[in-house]
Amino acid sequence: MQSIPVDTTRLGVLRCAVGPEPKLADYERGEVKKDRDGNTVYTVAVMVRQDGRRVSVIEVAVPGEPKGLVEGTEVRITGLEAFAWAMGDRHGVSFRASAITPVPAKGTGGGA
Repeated sequence: MQSIPVDTTRLGVLRCAVGPEPKLADYERGEVKKDRDGNTVYTVAVMVRQDGRRVSVIEVAVPGEPKGLVEGTEVRITGLEAFAWAMGDRHGVSFRASAITPVPAKGTGGGA
């Protein structure tokens, strides 16, 4: 499966839609997916808003549990890659990243 790097600077505002949840490798047994290094893989739903009111939601897999992500938090995605997949008559695009972190809140000025 070939990965396609995604330029996140062209995606506009990115916000957490659904916080991190462990990705399941086997739904019937409840087995959690691990990466090659043994880290639990988490899924984060991210809202992408490029122009105006048009919003898309993508699910991004990331190794290890991202901290500080709650619904509505603006996020930064590092190393985002897209993968086209097909299974029988089903097909789609999946996403994975090396990290998803909250964007620090802008200061309030800090005056007395």
